[in-house]
Amino acid sequence: MSTLIAGARRRARRWLDIAALLRHVPVALRLAVLLLNVMLGLLPLGFVIAMSVTLQRVPDAVGGGPAGAWGEWAAVLAVAGAAFGAQQALAPFQAATGELVVRHVDQWCRGELMRAALADAPAMALDDQRLLDRLDAAREAFDRAAASPGDAAAGALALIARYAQLTGAVVLVGWAVDPLAAAVIGATALAIRFGQRGSLGAFGDFYDSITADKRKAAYVKNLATGPQAAKEIRLLGLTDWLRDRHRTETMAYLTRMWQGRRRLLGRPFVVLALVGLAGGAVALTRLALAGADGRLTLLELGVALQAVLILMRFGVYFPEADVQTQYGLIALESMRSFRDGARALPALAPDRGLTADLLPRRSVRFEGVGFRYRPDGPAVLDGLDLELPVGTSTAVVGLNGAGKTTLVKMLTRMYDPTEGRITVDGHPLTDIAVRDWHRRLAVIFQDYVRYELSVADNVALGAPRAPADDETLLGALRRAGAADVVERLPDGLRTVLSRRYRGGRDLSGGQWQRIGLARALHAVHAGASVLVLDEPTAQLDVRAEVAFFDRFLELTRGLTTVIISHRFSTVRRADQIVVLDGGRVTERGTHDELLAAGGRYAELFRLQAERFTDESGTPARATAPSAAPAAPAAPAPTPLTDVTS
Repeated sequence: MSTLIAGARRRARRWLDIAALLRHVPVALRLAVLLLNVMLGLLPLGFVIAMSVTLQRVPDAVGGGPAGAWGEWAAVLAVAGAAFGAQQALAPFQAATGELVVRHVDQWCRGELMRAALADAPAMALDDQRLLDRLDAAREAFDRAAASPGDAAAGALALIARYAQLTGAVVLVGWAVDPLAAAVIGATALAIRFGQRGSLGAFGDFYDSITADKRKAAYVKNLATGPQAAKEIRLLGLTDWLRDRHRTETMAYLTRMWQGRRRLLGRPFVVLALVGLAGGAVALTRLALAGADGRLTLLELGVALQAVLILMRFGVYFPEADVQTQYGLIALESMRSFRDGARALPALAPDRGLTADLLPRRSVRFEGVGFRYRPDGPAVLDGLDLELPVGTSTAVVGLNGAGKTTLVKMLTRMYDPTEGRITVDGHPLTDIAVRDWHRRLAVIFQDYVRYELSVADNVALGAPRAPADDETLLGALRRAGAADVVERLPDGLRTVLSRRYRGGRDLSGGQWQRIGLARALHAVHAGASVLVLDEPTAQLDVRAEVAFFDRFLELTRGLTTVIISHRFSTVRRADQIVVLDGGRVTERGTHDELLAAGGRYAELFRLQAERFTDESGTPARATAPSAAPAAPAAPAPTPLTDVTS
């Protein structure tokens, strides 16, 4: 009994969730859809009554009954035709108005999902596999690959027509036969309906539980059919492997789904069929007995037969509502699950609303900063002390895993330190309004986004709220060394950077990196005061990288700049260089000072320099502390060198 009560409560809660979604639909549209569906539910019953009256009057019209019988018969037939015609005329509007409902509801839901993923959720939510499954399930719905919350709302409104028809049919059976027959056939219809929806709901929950399997199959399919990996797939001959892998992943997912369908839908179908057979037999038996006793007129017999058939069909699948409401609610639950799960994670400390205008004026300081991605995880930063003086360039170097990128996440307040604090001119960074602080930053991460938009848009997105004419954008591109790239494009700044669009062009890795750098430099032009570049030249060859840093540090002189790099030789002109090791600063100084100290920096610098040789085959000289070493004469052969730089 408790299970039934819990199931009823869960079902009621789902329908209340759908009703809540309808608040985001304009009142006029809601009323119009409600009236339309009531009419679509009652018009078939009007047709049933009118046709039954028509059949009753046929004998009088044909057999020479009272004067005007033919006229009355024709009038009733016209009413039946009008009811049928009105139903056919209004039916397309059910889909049309339903689509309007879908758009209003989904527009609100997309906004909620965007706020949850991009604003409310802490950064660690996007590293949580369970939450990513929920996010993918919600996105699948909004990509129209599955039913969305808007579909659920529209499907629920479409059910009004079905239940209006059910109510009217029960009334007609009660009038034509007797209340007992009406109660039996009405209860049978509802039992089959609720049973069928219960089975569909159970299968829907099961289907939602295999999201991870669906993601695997979808990934392989997208990999095999998309352009991203096409060259490598062809070169390595991976077509057969991908075909076999796609079949394996798809069959693993489908086998689980088929087993679930048989288990959750097969047995209930047999039980519900028997319930329908029993209820229909009782109603039709009472109808037959009433007819045999002469208690039914031809009108009542016609109405009763058609009404009973309507009720017996009520328990079947409704294409305009069932999938939409069931799976649309799964999408809604996925969205809420992601949002609520993200909110349950440790959030950033609430700021005190301190404005970031004109900050920093003196320095940004890391004071004993420690950080762990999980409470039981290893310390990525451990007692980090670092000062970033305003107007100077700081290069942060170290081996992979030293904590360089995590330092950037701390500086940009994607995460808060688990120990220590970061201050800006003595103010705790946690006191400064986060959005305000972000506007003071110009950041290019290692995995910067390559937007499939025009060159102008790709650069302007560095400061989307700042006005940006073509000359301003070209200035940022020139400073990033990308002006010649744009000049060679067919539509210049208006060229879309993707081959998937007419007239679009793709760029090499090095060219894209220059576009990304131009984006950051545009943000600086728009008012950002701290420039952070995380491995900004990873896709440039060595000569291009050295040339870039020489020019870049000159262009940004006087700006507070943080450069993360694993190539020691390219950051030697920075005002200060800090070496991270084990999550803390182990060395600090200028390039010459660190070489002279003979510590870890000098060791790693020489190891990297030995990878390159001059034209005579001797190691490139890079150890003299009195002068900056020259750029290597020739890089070691590598297939990844950007020949366009």
